[in-house]
Amino acid sequence: MISVQGLTKQYGPVAAVTDVSFEVGRDQIVGFLGPNGAGKTTIMKIITGYHFPTRGTVTVDGFSVQEEPVAVKARLGYLPESVPLYGDLTVEEYLSFIAGARLIPAKARKAAIGEALEACGLARSAGKRIETLSKGYKQRVGLAQAIIHDPAILILDEPTTGLDPNQIIEIRALMKELGKRKTVILSTHILQEVEAVCSQVLIIHEGRIAAQGLPEVIAETLTTGKGADTWELLLKFPNPAEAAEKAARLADGIRLPPLPEHGGAVSLSFSAPGGEAEGERIFDWAVREGVKILGMNRKKLSLEDIFVKLTGEHEGSPGDRGAAEEGA
Repeated sequence: MISVQGLTKQYGPVAAVTDVSFEVGRDQIVGFLGPNGAGKTTIMKIITGYHFPTRGTVTVDGFSVQEEPVAVKARLGYLPESVPLYGDLTVEEYLSFIAGARLIPAKARKAAIGEALEACGLARSAGKRIETLSKGYKQRVGLAQAIIHDPAILILDEPTTGLDPNQIIEIRALMKELGKRKTVILSTHILQEVEAVCSQVLIIHEGRIAAQGLPEVIAETLTTGKGADTWELLLKFPNPAEAAEKAARLADGIRLPPLPEHGGAVSLSFSAPGGEAEGERIFDWAVREGVKILGMNRKKLSLEDIFVKLTGEHEGSPGDRGAAEEGA
């Protein structure tokens, strides 16, 4: 449904996005995850036709963003990070204006507005002037305008910004429900957001895709040097004098804490590639070495771990890029 190939966007000498390629299918919720200034907003603005790429192609439902921007926009609902609202209008008046701009037939507008108000929890606020609403409710109005024409694709840039915890839960539930029948691209730097609603994740760093797919699949593809599961063991060695030698055969560079004088239990941890095979190897080692395993815990690489490992290195340029792309 959405195909992005070789996408590059430059603002003068600054490259906000460089050679980005990915595809998004129907009825998926895909999370763009990355630090501020990573390039998320720039990619979204290009997909929605607000910006054209310097190089590369973007198609939405078979239509080219560069060649058929009107057809692309008709199929999209877009919630920008800063929602352009008219404060002197009531919520209902504003949505009526948007419905007209979206060319919804006059006889169908009342129903479309009512459905958008209900879906976004705005029914009781329909007659209120937008300037009197809290930031959270203004965000709801922004989401309502994005879905009022029942688009097949939703592009949501930081949709829960400024919401309180209860509102965040409600908006996330709405996004999950919309994702059952629409394609949703969600931009965020909040890890919990992606874990709560997304079926796929694209981690974007310094204008490039650092990883994409399911978080657990990304974790498995990381090399040992970049990341691995952590294994925590509670062991009892038959002979403390041989413990260091036996442990060395379990994992390279492992360090034992001080051992009990009378052969008591000792805790240690080490990193190794993920997978069930590693657990079997540990058991085989224990049997071979005559070591008792009193406890064993495998800590999988979390989305937070993945994010830090992929974006926490080589910091320095995002600030300049973020300024160029309006804080993406």
